[in-house]
Amino acid sequence: MKGPKLPPEAPLSGGSPNPPPPPSRPGPRPAFARLGLPVRGLRLHIHPSRVTAVDPEVLVTEPKETTTVTPDQIIAHRRRRLLELADELGNVSAACRQMGVSRTRYYEWKKLAETYGLDALTPKDRRRPQEPNETPTWVVNELLSIAAVEPTIGCRQYADRLADRGYRIGKTTVQKILVDHGLGRRHQRVARAAAIAAATTGLVTEAACEDEPFGFCHFSPDPGGLVALDSFYIGNLKGVGKVYQLTAIDTATRWAMVLLVLGTPTANTTIRFLDQVIRRWRRMGVSVRAVLTDNGPEYNAGAFGAAVAAKGLAHVRIPPRSPNHNAVCERFHGTALQECWRPAFHRRRFTSTRQLQAEIDAWLVHYHHRRRNHSDYMRGRTPAQMLTIHRNRKTA
Repeated sequence: MKGPKLPPEAPLSGGSPNPPPPPSRPGPRPAFARLGLPVRGLRLHIHPSRVTAVDPEVLVTEPKETTTVTPDQIIAHRRRRLLELADELGNVSAACRQMGVSRTRYYEWKKLAETYGLDALTPKDRRRPQEPNETPTWVVNELLSIAAVEPTIGCRQYADRLADRGYRIGKTTVQKILVDHGLGRRHQRVARAAAIAAATTGLVTEAACEDEPFGFCHFSPDPGGLVALDSFYIGNLKGVGKVYQLTAIDTATRWAMVLLVLGTPTANTTIRFLDQVIRRWRRMGVSVRAVLTDNGPEYNAGAFGAAVAAKGLAHVRIPPRSPNHNAVCERFHGTALQECWRPAFHRRRFTSTRQLQAEIDAWLVHYHHRRRNHSDYMRGRTPAQMLTIHRNRKTA
């Protein structure tokens, strides 16, 4: 005999007595539902044996610190952890299997730790491998010797010097060797040559300057001992013409004096400028004793040489094609161009040399008293501070 049928909505056994929820209002179905894709919502599953859970979506707000651990320290820590894990588990095979290390390697590390301590687990520094086609050591020594004797030539010339001695080497290899030894740039080689000369012979003498006429800057220990003169072409300004800048800068204090002239400077122009420089230095209580110039026509003229001799000054000329011997004046020209003239030409239009002279004079006040010079010689001091230091030293 068949029993009565249960309604389809009633559970068979152990069902919930709550009635089913009412049907939702029909609406547009999402795209994934129309495609028949399963709906995988974000759910947080908590194991029944645990009573606390951490929300995985909570962001850590603690600031991240920089990692200062080296790769060798990471490797040493991993090896120590393997030894500790083997002691904790009491099973070497399980520890090696968990750490992904063979048992042979484990016993090697354990022997090292027992013999020399845990510090022995840190990897040792490997020496640079010797390649079969590497440049021989004696060739490298020959190259470094040539670079110290002739620091101003290029890599092709160094390769030619080595070829004359029987060593065939490419210019790119020469550059690589020089870079590896910190001599890749010309100023680095010149500085190394100067350091060797100072360590072996003391001060650089005139004979040393004749042997190596490049790369050395003249210097004076006192104000007025050596004043560097040079000419600088500013440009052909509309409404003004071709403007040149005559510069006189003291090599001891970096105190500069500037005169702007129209047209190419001549011997008469430089003589008039030298008279102004001497008078201005005399007002500051300093006597000019020597001038440094290049071999330009305005300085190489007989009239200028006669005027310098009549004033009782020594005339020092730099070697031909070596403006780095007048580096103090050349560097000042670059500073004036970048910090005075280029910004000034973007701000206003000049119609006379008087306006240009007023502009450079105003900038010189800033240069002498407020602009710090961070060269190796000045070390963050201004020309006014250097002048005060020399005056106090002279008074003492």
